[in-house]
Amino acid sequence: MQQAAAPTFHVGVIMDGNGRWAEARGLARLSGHARGARRVSDIVKACPSLGVTHLTLYAFSTENWRRPLAEVEGLMRIFHQYIQGKMAGLRRNDVRVRFLGMRDRLPDGLRDLMGRLEQETRHCGGLNLSIAIDYGGRDELTRAVRTLSQLVAEGALPPSAICETRLAQALDTRDLPDPDLIIRTSGEIRISNFLLWQAAYAEFDFPAVAWPDFTVQHFGSLIGAYHARRLSAETPLPPAVGARP
Repeated sequence: MQQAAAPTFHVGVIMDGNGRWAEARGLARLSGHARGARRVSDIVKACPSLGVTHLTLYAFSTENWRRPLAEVEGLMRIFHQYIQGKMAGLRRNDVRVRFLGMRDRLPDGLRDLMGRLEQETRHCGGLNLSIAIDYGGRDELTRAVRTLSQLVAEGALPPSAICETRLAQALDTRDLPDPDLIIRTSGEIRISNFLLWQAAYAEFDFPAVAWPDFTVQHFGSLIGAYHARRLSAETPLPPAVGARP
């Protein structure tokens, strides 16, 4: 008898509000991004106890290249420092790390660190952590269509074989389950080109708290509310008073 697959629970997070958090306190925007990077560690550590098997973090979008050069360069330094400083701990805590998005525009040293972290955590079986850097849902879909189109042009794939499953296999998230819950912090009510295909049936939550202030308690509360909604949806309503049996 085949054993049933273990249940997964995938949460995606748009970590928004770092720059505004800093500006509201009279600090440079990069101070908010640095504070937000420290917040990541708290959330990652809390995932196993909250039943989260997959966590995908939106760190840098394809549109973020339009930000001032000094801010972009500062963000790249923060990413480099975070990966370098957390590599041993992520491996020790059984966290497998993947990176989503393009890499050719990233600094060479950062790309090397990303590849090293993926390699060193590839056998980890605890939390699956995906970090989206230079990622955009439209770009991801465009690249997937380009890949399938090339196969069709080469005669390796008949057009009739292109289906939802085949397209999903061409995405950056091919090895991941679709997200169950997507959270965007800071109160902005939009998804900003994040997991457009994958989030077709996800639930969304938009807490007003900025990412640097987003605590494990906030995270746990949103997850608890999600499960309560799912339980309510799956529980049949009691018969109305006076209804015939």
